[in-house]
Parts: sequence; structure tokens; C-alpha cells
Amino acid sequence: MRRTAAAAALVVVLACAGCEGGAASPGESPPAMADTAASSSALRTGPPVPPVPGIAAEVVEYRSDRAVGGRVSVAVTDTGEEPFSVTAVALDSPGFTPLPAVPATASFVPGRRFDLRTPYGAPVCDTAAEPAAARLTVERPGGVVAEVRVPLAAEVLRGIHARLCAAVAVERVVDVAVVDLAADGDAVTGRLVLARSDDDAEAVTVTRVQGNVLYDADAQLPLDLAVGDPEASTGIVFTTARCDPHALAETQQPYLMLLGVRVADGAETVLDLPLDDAQRELLHELTDRVCTPA
Repeated sequence: MRRTAAAAALVVVLACAGCEGGAASPGESPPAMADTAASSSALRTGPPVPPVPGIAAEVVEYRSDRAVGGRVSVAVTDTGEEPFSVTAVALDSPGFTPLPAVPATASFVPGRRFDLRTPYGAPVCDTAAEPAAARLTVERPGGVVAEVRVPLAAEVLRGIHARLCAAVAVERVVDVAVVDLAADGDAVTGRLVLARSDDDAEAVTVTRVQGNVLYDADAQLPLDLAVGDPEASTGIVFTTARCDPHALAETQQPYLMLLGVRVADGAETVLDLPLDDAQRELLHELTDRVCTPA
């Protein structure tokens, strides 16, 4: 469950009007994030980022960004009357550990928008995600190059910050793991394990496991880690949910499944079910086994 920030990588630039499909809307954040998101606004510090004439930017998280993890798409629009180019981009937010700018290649004319895929660092959970900015290296007509901080419309970024910080809060209390995963006929079976991260005495409960378009996930729940117990586990079973070509071809997050966890009497926090590369390969092989005619 330990998350690490994505290493800076070459930015892939998507020219678009509506841009890549499948952006997650802020309303798709799990309900348990509401308290975290609300409290983050109280942590906001610093003055707003002043506007940059002719440039607007917002954070978007597409399904492909979520699948990769550790990145967002910074949607930049030329709102002025002159062209310009962007050669580097970085996220500038007090709620995330800063990362170096990554290269970009995007040439703008008035009205044009590009998505710049941009990594973000580990969350800083005692600080709000805003005021946020896109740090852009901009080349204007005549060869003038400057680094500018463009204020970000960051509702999506607030949701990401809330999601990650909720996970961090749970991880301080308990480690969640899927272990002993193995093929079992038309299923893949294993165990879902809760293990205390330290001697914290709070009770922990797994309230639900949620599969996705391609896979159903089933476990005997609730799974309770009682006060004083170091570990608790239950069986978990994965089966195929769909085999049709459309689902197999279009699903961008085939291994993203959700886990509801409650610490003591707190609200449910929704986490990503932790699956490593070898476990994901077992699920891929399950799809091949079940969906490919003999």
C-alpha cells in the first residue's frame, strides 16, 4: 500500500478540443473523502496565484492518468491573441512534494488547448493542495523564453489530494495486502490481510471490496482487526465479469479495484486494492483462460 511518486518522465502532449475521453469528474470522489476535502480548505495558505495574460490552465485526471498513477494532465489553453510554445511543465502545489519540470512540446495558437501529462510528488497532508499553479517554460514570438506560474483550476487536484491523504491516514494504522494469490480453475483465489503498522490500538474494519468492469472481487466481509490483534485475514476470490471485445479493448484500468476501510468509528475510506505486477499477471491469465475459446 505504500505509494511512491511517479518519476519524472517525458511528457506526452495530446492536442485536443475536448481532449482524451474518460476524465474523472470531481463528483466521482468517494463519499468518505468529503471530510478530508472540507478540512483541506481550512489549511489553505498563501495568496492566490496571479493570472498570466493569455494563458489558462486546469488539472484534469483522465482514466489513463489514474491507471498509471502519480500524474495528472495539465490542460493549457491559449486565451490570448498571440501564439506561444511550452517546452517544460511542472505542478506547483503546496499539497504535493515538488518535482522537477518535465519536457513538453506544444505549440499554441489562440483558442488551442493541449493536455500536458505532468507527474506529481508525494502528498503533503498537513497542507492544502491550493493555491496551485502550473509552472511552464514558455517561448513567445521573437524567441523570448520565460518561466511563468499559471494559476490552476484545481478542483480535481483537491480530490486527488484528499484521496491520497485519506490513504496515508489509514496506512499509519494498518497495512493492507493481498497474499497467496493463485489460479484456481475459473477463478484466482488468495487472502486479504490486515496487519498493524505499529502498536496502535484502534480497531480496523474492511467494509467492502469492489471489482470493476473486467473482474468481480468477493470476500467474506466485514473483516475486523480487533483492538490488540496484530493481524486478521479472510479469503478473496476474483472471477471474470466480462469477456466481450469492447470491454477487453476499452478498459484503461483493468486492475483498479476498490477497498472500503474504516478505522475505529470513523467514516469509510476508499483505497485502491493493492495488487502487484505478478498478481495482475495472474488476473490477465485468468481473462485469457476464461475468455479465450478452447
